[in-house]
Amino acid sequence: MQEKGTISIHTENIFPIIKKFLYSDHEIFLRELVSNAVDATQKIKRLASLGQYNGELGDLKIEIAFDEKAKTITISDHGLGMTADEIKKYINQIAFSGATEFVEKFKEAKDANEIIGRFGLGFYSAFMVADQVEIQTLSYQEGTEPAHWVCDGSTEFEINEGNLAERGTEVTLHINKDGEEFLNKHRIQEILDKYCKFLPVPIKFGTTTQDEEDGVDEEGKTKYKSIEVDNIINDTNPIWTKAPADLKDEDYINFYKQLYPFSEDPLFWIHLNVDYPFNLTGVLYFPKLKNDFEIQRSKIKLFSRQVFITDEVKDIVPEFLMLLHGVIDSPDIPLNVSRSFLQADSNVKKINSYITKKVADKLAELFKADRKGFEEKWTDIGLFVKYGMVSEDKFYDKAKDFVLLTNTKKENYTLAEYKDKVEPEQTDKDGRLVYLYTNDPDKQDAFIQSANKKGYDILLMNSPIDNHFIGHLEQKLEKTSFKRVDADVADKLIKKEDAPEHVLTEEQSTKVKSIFDKAINKPAYKVELESLNPDELPVTVTMDEFMRRMKEMAAMGGGMSFYGSMPDNYKVIVNANHKLITRILNEESEEVQAELSKQAFDLALLSQGLLTGAELTEFVNRSVNLI
Repeated sequence: MQEKGTISIHTENIFPIIKKFLYSDHEIFLRELVSNAVDATQKIKRLASLGQYNGELGDLKIEIAFDEKAKTITISDHGLGMTADEIKKYINQIAFSGATEFVEKFKEAKDANEIIGRFGLGFYSAFMVADQVEIQTLSYQEGTEPAHWVCDGSTEFEINEGNLAERGTEVTLHINKDGEEFLNKHRIQEILDKYCKFLPVPIKFGTTTQDEEDGVDEEGKTKYKSIEVDNIINDTNPIWTKAPADLKDEDYINFYKQLYPFSEDPLFWIHLNVDYPFNLTGVLYFPKLKNDFEIQRSKIKLFSRQVFITDEVKDIVPEFLMLLHGVIDSPDIPLNVSRSFLQADSNVKKINSYITKKVADKLAELFKADRKGFEEKWTDIGLFVKYGMVSEDKFYDKAKDFVLLTNTKKENYTLAEYKDKVEPEQTDKDGRLVYLYTNDPDKQDAFIQSANKKGYDILLMNSPIDNHFIGHLEQKLEKTSFKRVDADVADKLIKKEDAPEHVLTEEQSTKVKSIFDKAINKPAYKVELESLNPDELPVTVTMDEFMRRMKEMAAMGGGMSFYGSMPDNYKVIVNANHKLITRILNEESEEVQAELSKQAFDLALLSQGLLTGAELTEFVNRSVNLI
């Protein structure tokens, strides 16, 4: 039996196109050929289980071998095999509707994955690295002859009688110059580890070793026997394919360590398992985030029937869940034949919603079952929960019952609990609830202590997401606003009533303002006199809550560039009721008045961390003189 022919492409040669578009991702050839072998193996098992194949299944493992001298890579399976007619059907007639359509569409395609995905060119990815490909195959069907197909990368092929004695298929790639990097044990192992680590059929990557002594040669040197090492490189039954009831905590942790060898143990995990209205399995882990927003991202691996596809899962997993780690496996996610690009459709959207719901339900369950344990983990999961609430309304609706607000005393409250706690003391004269917070308790300690003296509670808001989270809560919570504790003096943070008149006359007030304006002499600092408690500091420097927040958003790239370009402006609040202000007024020496005013102002700057460089040195020297 010998036959020659032309592959069914009646226009220009397909192979230069494949090489051109796939070059950047050419390691996928091995994934495609191994995946084809897995499909063939699973099909023969299925036929046997249905009674449509009665022969011996035998050893079903897939074997991968390479020969550096001969420059070949061979992938062998004991699956269905093919007849000569089936080779013509499946290999020669490439899986697309017509050559004209192919040529038109590849011109528009932006990259390799689009080409492969649209036209089913998985097998032909072999020609990215090979200048000749051979197939030896024998069908499972009784009475069929083995067949041999060979193609040199042109549109011409040859079929003749094959030499396989057992059912299955053997694909041999004669590697071209561009593909020689793949004639390397470590490179092949790397690709197999990446794409094939959890395939459902055992995969043997054969190597030889010379461990066993076999006498001596004529020159008296020890001879060794070559021994084939049966090295199965994959776990055919990973934990996401098992029932949760059959798994222990240590199984989940061991699998996590297998995926992320140098990571700390995860906090907890969610086992996904749904078969309607789509099929999805997987395990998602909550890592220890430690306020580390970026380094933990993009750690979810997507599989399709245990074949690794990608760790770019942003279409399937909501943005905020990208902080999770783990695996998702679904045959229902629409992948192209190269198994690389996700195409958004209704299934992807349903899966996205399902995962969000499962995560929210798991957190709610943990909160109800073990509040203390939940609070202990809050440092790690708080960032993730807040991010989810800001970015997904459906998640917010569930999370509002278990999100925790932590105050400077390290006490934790739900939103409802915190409202009940602070409502009596922190409602302003207009009936608006004011939540006070700090993002730097050490730096803002003087302000915290002043607020505490008035019976106010201070929240700790120092995660990378808190700026956005505060703004989001202000939109969601009725008649509630947030103020950083250093946004104003304690008496003015929550306006209870119209401020009382201070003890100074109008003339004295004008004089004090003039003394301070002259001593400070900085346009960015606007002096205002307030009637405050005599025990408060004589001078306090603050920045308006709105302006400071807008500038912070601009610095984080929040689209507020107008505010980001504005200079910093501060309010210098002079406590008209403080005895130092009276002393300054009564001083006859203008020099002493200026010195005391500057000292009080510098103390206010110092408490805000705004006193640096030469001004700090001057303050220290002046303090020594005053002492």
